Amino acid sequence: MTGITRQRIASCLGVALLVAGTTGAACFRTPLGDASSPAPDGSAHHLDAPNLIGAETNVAPDLRPALTPDLTPNAEPPAVAFASVSVGDFFSACGVRTDSTIACWGEDVAGETTPPAGTFASVSAGDCLACGVRTDGTIACWGNNTWGEATPPAGAFVSVSAGQELACGVRTDGTIACWGDNSFGRATPPAGTFASVSAGNWFACGVRADGTVACWGDNNAGQATPPAGTFASVSAGFEFACGVRTDGTIACWGESTAGQATPPAGSFASVSAGPFFACGVRTDGTIACWGQNLWGEATPPAGSFASVSVGFEVACGVKTDGTIACWGQDISG
Repeated sequence: MTGITRQRIASCLGVALLVAGTTGAACFRTPLGDASSPAPDGSAHHLDAPNLIGAETNVAPDLRPALTPDLTPNAEPPAVAFASVSVGDFFSACGVRTDSTIACWGEDVAGETTPPAGTFASVSAGDCLACGVRTDGTIACWGNNTWGEATPPAGAFVSVSAGQELACGVRTDGTIACWGDNSFGRATPPAGTFASVSAGNWFACGVRADGTVACWGDNNAGQATPPAGTFASVSAGFEFACGVRTDGTIACWGESTAGQATPPAGSFASVSAGPFFACGVRTDGTIACWGQNLWGEATPPAGSFASVSVGFEVACGVKTDGTIACWGQDISG
């Protein structure tokens, strides 16, 4: 990635590097230069975010775990059966077990791997944040709440997606509600009815009821300008997005300096876009990944999978036997 592009990311990693060993760590944009941090109303651009991704990936692999010496991670994924899994942007993940309870593991900077009790239909891990749809249709969020991203609205929802300082959900009437930081209008979705939604780092996308994709928020790399056509699903990453067309092929748009917006040919059942790479489950159950591969994050294991989720330098998938496999950087389990 270019220096400017890497400066645009504002992940929990910045806070972890700055506050390791302190208590009350919060995940918020912390500029290291002269520019001031964006206000919650989005009045400032996010070019002031620290160049922490570039700095962090230049550290030798055997030294990287020392970057967060006093942040105690939870265990690796438990060896039980899962229905789904979601990987966040800062070395954390959550999954819905087959008994509908949630388990989370990895870095716990802001409580993002400490889910509430109860039963859930789905879960989505974001940047120091996670949200889940309870079996009664209400949403619960946990983790960082600097911008109100962990304070979902009332009402019944069919799905939820947690991004960076933002979350969005599809209500039972098909409309989308978003909460958290509204920089670039990313928490102000368009009107209309949607089948699904995906919150990225500075933008979000949704599949409308007619199958077309609409995106809103930051569009500096064309990530909020989806192609024409009909889609079965969409996934918003960091300055790029990918969607599975109704014919099973994948289309990606936006930033592609690491090849993350250049998917392989073939037929896919689902796709997940992360910061600098993406993975998809082919219709034969195997996983294909493309884009950045510094830590093996774009080299999935063999086997048959039901779903896949991409995070920051790590990905996890639910195998057809219900167990979870993860690959890539294992900085925090």
